[in-house]
Amino acid sequence: MSESNADSARNINNVVVPEISIEIVSEEEMALIDAALAATRCSFTSSTIPSICSPSQFQRNVRALRSITLLSKRRFPGCSTPDIEDSGDLGLSHKGNKVPESFLERFRKGRGLSVTDMTGTEWCEKQMEYTLLFGRKRVNKAMRAGKARHEKLEEEVSRNVKIHVQSGEDAWAIKFINFITRANQLLFEGLTRELPLYGFIEGVWMVGVIDEIQMPVKETHSNPILVDTKTRVSETLPAESQRRNGRLQLMCYKYMWDNLAAGAFPSRQFFDYFSLNPEYVLSEEIRESTADEGYPAKTLEDIVTFYMNTWNMLPSAHNQLLLRYEFQKDQSLIGEDKFYYDENWLKSRIQDCLGFWRGEREASYTPVEDRWKCQFCQFAPVCSGNSKPESTPSSSQADSNTSSSQKETL
Repeated sequence: MSESNADSARNINNVVVPEISIEIVSEEEMALIDAALAATRCSFTSSTIPSICSPSQFQRNVRALRSITLLSKRRFPGCSTPDIEDSGDLGLSHKGNKVPESFLERFRKGRGLSVTDMTGTEWCEKQMEYTLLFGRKRVNKAMRAGKARHEKLEEEVSRNVKIHVQSGEDAWAIKFINFITRANQLLFEGLTRELPLYGFIEGVWMVGVIDEIQMPVKETHSNPILVDTKTRVSETLPAESQRRNGRLQLMCYKYMWDNLAAGAFPSRQFFDYFSLNPEYVLSEEIRESTADEGYPAKTLEDIVTFYMNTWNMLPSAHNQLLLRYEFQKDQSLIGEDKFYYDENWLKSRIQDCLGFWRGEREASYTPVEDRWKCQFCQFAPVCSGNSKPESTPSSSQADSNTSSSQKETL
């Protein structure tokens, strides 16, 4: 086609063909893209959360992901449209799937958060971020000892019975039955342990498992006392940041307890959020078990009703909370930390943690004065917040809180 013909063809529909700017991606940049894709394959190919990659592989993955992030923020020459990241419009992926907007949606959707998620975030947001993206924390000797101690304490007051479940509704029914059983034990015997909590606070569903609840013996009021036991490798009380973390945990329990005791359990939202059928007929084994306990339940909704009725019999928790520290070697008492519930402080901490989970801000590094925590972190060699990245994380921790993370699972 001649030049004149081409001009006339372009003017037929008054279409103006824009000049398109093209940027050449270098071989180095393409290598970084390939490395980033390899990093995601290393971390997310398994349907279950994999164990942590080797330190060297993890470090390469982190560098690759940082590099691809920098590349994604570059604009093409002459392009005035803001970056997808800057605009906040994540849109759709190439396959039409919605891109996860937060850690809460990506890792806890349909599950809710645990109190351990809150305390882990308060301990170090960067460690929580790495744990979510690259694998679980390694379970060390101190953690295993702490878990065994909690199991022994539970066996002193209760006996676990295995029941076969056939559905998600059955599984949730068992969770509520466990609460009802232990709550009745508290009311009739004045003591129970490993009591599970399921509630809706600050706009999110949350689960917690309280180590121990005692009914007052000498005091005139009947408000239950919440207790948490921490095991220690060293025969010393922990640092203030560790005690603060333990206080946050117990205050979360009291906040959940008081809300549930006040009747704040939105059952319709519960069924919708966890995609459960309230009219689902429970397994025969579960129905027989509830009948034997004196509250015959046929459907999941029946169990939820009994759960809520049980809370109606319980008063709010005592304002004084108790942290108990034991020496792992012989279970001797190192010391106790009695403190009072501070609702304003707690809510500010929860909202701060939720800012991270909801993707409202990036993960923060632990304060400089608390960077001693890095020596116990498996991600220390690759974390830019660690002033001594060449140091090797300790094989054991001074405080074992693993039992909480393992039992607080939705």
